Amino acid sequence: MKVCISSTGRDVGALVDPRFGRCQMFLFVDTETMQCEAVENPAMTAGGGAGTQAAQLAVDKGVLAVITGNIGPKAFSVLDAAGIKMYVGVSGTVQRAVEQFKNGDLPATGTPSVARHSGMGAGKRI
Repeated sequence: MKVCISSTGRDVGALVDPRFGRCQMFLFVDTETMQCEAVENPAMTAGGGAGTQAAQLAVDKGVLAVITGNIGPKAFSVLDAAGIKMYVGVSGTVQRAVEQFKNGDLPATGTPSVARHSGMGAGKRI
C-alpha cells in the first residue's frame, strides 16, 4: 500500500513533521517493500491554500493513506473526498510511523485536527 507521510527529511529515519500542508517533505512509502520517494512540499511557503495543494499532491500520487502530526480542514476535505484515510497525532520517525500503521496501531481520524492556518502559527487546535 502506498502512503504519504509528512516528514522533516528525505528518508525513513527522519521525523514525522507535525504539519501536513506546510511540512518540509513528503515521503511516499510502499508499506510492503519500504521503497520511498521523497518529494519537497511545493506548498510549504505558499501564501495560501497550502493544505489544498499538499492534499492534491497526495491524491495525484495515488496514496491510500496520509500519516501526519496534524491536518487542517482544507486538506482534510480534499483527502476525504478522494477516499484517502488520514492518521494524525503521529510523531517519531517515519520508519516507526510506518511500522505502527502496518500493525494497525494508528487510528484513522474523521475530522481535521487543527483549525485553518495553524501551520502558519495563526490557528488553534480544534
